Amino acid sequence: MAIPRVRKIADRIQVIVAEMLERRIKDPRLGFVTITDVRVSGDSQQATVFYTVLGAEAEVAASAAALESARGLIRSEVAKQLSMRHAPSLSFIHDALPENARHLDELLNKARQSDEQVAAASAGATYAGDADPYKKPHEDDVMVDDGAQDGPQDSPDGESDIGGR
Repeated sequence: MAIPRVRKIADRIQVIVAEMLERRIKDPRLGFVTITDVRVSGDSQQATVFYTVLGAEAEVAASAAALESARGLIRSEVAKQLSMRHAPSLSFIHDALPENARHLDELLNKARQSDEQVAAASAGATYAGDADPYKKPHEDDVMVDDGAQDGPQDSPDGESDIGGR
């Protein structure tokens, strides 16, 4: 949604749907629903509303059923407040981002604990080999210049090595 007009429509739909759920929709199946994001297609004909529900899986399923039954009322209110020629069709999708974030936090905590266990187990360990593993030339290994020059050399028969013969 790089188009600013589409982004404005999406933001406005998010506000309208949140207000509708807070004030006008009185379905007892509707739990504590939060509208996290709205994505509108480029032609503004379809809007996908992402939501989260605070509670157990049963509350998520009940809230999904309540949102589906109230979809027509919410769409008519969106059309009225946006005053567009064609109101976008709405679809509600449960946002799994909080559950995924919680799962990642658990994995990171597990990894941190295992790192701490490895660090505690290897507290007195030393490295194998020398303290400085890089090879250094000894003082008696001095380069001796024997007078040889780099470049093409003449062979004993008087021909040069340049031609590759």
